[in-house]
Amino acid sequence: MSSSGDALETLNTVVTNAISLVDQVEPVVSGAAAPLAQAEQLTATAGPLDALSLAHDSATLVRAHATKISLLIINDPFTPTAIAKVVRELVAGPVPGLAAAAQLCTPERYTRVIQQDLAWRTSRVLKELKELLLRIPRDGKILVDDKRNASAGAAGGKGSIATTGVLWAACDDLAAFAKRGFAGNLVYKADQLRDTLKDVMEELKEWGEETGEDELDDDDQDGDEDEDVAQVTAGVQSASISNTHDAQAMLDELMNSQQYIPRDDPDKIRERLESCLKRLRLTTLLYQATAKRRLKSLPHVPPASDTNVPARLDEVFSILKRIPDRFGNVAMAFYELDPSEIDKLMDQCFFDAFAASELLVKPWDGQKDEFTDWALRFQVEIKKG
Repeated sequence: MSSSGDALETLNTVVTNAISLVDQVEPVVSGAAAPLAQAEQLTATAGPLDALSLAHDSATLVRAHATKISLLIINDPFTPTAIAKVVRELVAGPVPGLAAAAQLCTPERYTRVIQQDLAWRTSRVLKELKELLLRIPRDGKILVDDKRNASAGAAGGKGSIATTGVLWAACDDLAAFAKRGFAGNLVYKADQLRDTLKDVMEELKEWGEETGEDELDDDDQDGDEDEDVAQVTAGVQSASISNTHDAQAMLDELMNSQQYIPRDDPDKIRERLESCLKRLRLTTLLYQATAKRRLKSLPHVPPASDTNVPARLDEVFSILKRIPDRFGNVAMAFYELDPSEIDKLMDQCFFDAFAASELLVKPWDGQKDEFTDWALRFQVEIKKG
């Protein structure tokens, strides 16, 4: 066999082994498999190394090596030796580095919140890296145009350039996540949850400002209903829905979803809405104050020593993540003008907000600070109906 044939055979072996390693690393990252020998060795020698720093460096290296591979497989001359060298470097460092970062990021030190986010982002990088490795030619020829330039969603799958772009995005996302650090990621998540709450609040405010049907003229009502019917009919026809029952169900759903607070308001829906919006604003302030007074004070890298702070944070975030979903359910109860369901769900929401504030009353070390007084005032206000 010629030297070029030997080089191609070596490349094929190296690529096959690399894909196999990625397949083994993915379940390690997700916690579904035992650590790999390479990852265990990195973890053992890492010492006080920060899991997020290791994830950042590994993601940056994966991106750089992926760029080299992407260029080498589309440009003449095809150089199997050069490609094999880059793939070997991936296998030797960045890939086990990602696995080691996931292992170092334990919930006891980093919280389960950050551990799960890191694992998801790391798994995404590995998945997209495997896609690029699968596109390395095994026949010794550079990729033809359709295997190079095909866009995502193409019949034969996306080309190597689009695949590289997706991998870049996954690496950048992981690197940005890791760069935010321990405290930064917790603040980022709290801000995202607060924004979701603010969206629910704005939707409820807009809904409360809508005019109920009983305030419209009969002619206006007929005109609106005719327009609604026309829109639904067009939608049904465009979707080629042949089942009359399904079409009627769509129409009924549309007509029944447009419920607003009636003018006489016998169930005191508006009174409930005003109370809900007031306490919803308070709850968004709780997220803001938590980020500013509790989360930003945490270190960029969590201490390696045993502490109850990560467990306490996980308990807090399990509530903070639940509250926006519950407020979404409250909004649906308002839209359905269901007073008993509104009362029940609002009680759940504000009990959770109270519980979160109670977990945050004390600083991470010590008994009292400025936020303690604020949290106690918040509890008083959130109880008011």
